[in-house]
Amino acid sequence: MDITIHSTYLPQDDPEAAIAFYRDVLGFEVRNDVGYQGMHWITVGAPGQPISIVLYPPAATPGLTDDERRTITEMMAKGTYASINLATKDLDATFAKLEASDAEVVQEPTDQPYGVRDCAFRDPAGNMVRIQELR
Repeated sequence: MDITIHSTYLPQDDPEAAIAFYRDVLGFEVRNDVGYQGMHWITVGAPGQPISIVLYPPAATPGLTDDERRTITEMMAKGTYASINLATKDLDATFAKLEASDAEVVQEPTDQPYGVRDCAFRDPAGNMVRIQELR
């Protein structure tokens, strides 16, 4: 069997802020930008890498009840709904760029007891973005 990771999904509730963060701060390329029925999907990814992140409007998820949508909105606001782990060769430089962008710092670069050095931020939708240093 030959299976690869193609894309992952993170919710977003402000397309312009999502693009500004993922393209302008993290340096990802915008691969697709689609609006449909008042909603907006943005696909981004690191240049030269095939895996994409689809930033999607949670309201587009089929079958959700109003209570579930409300819960998702509350969890996004608290930063407990979705997360992603990224990696970089220079964690300190990446942290400095993110910090200068006014992104919400959750954790400064730290040597973790489980063997990685990482930091954490929230994107504009509240998603946890952890960045590990490649060794």
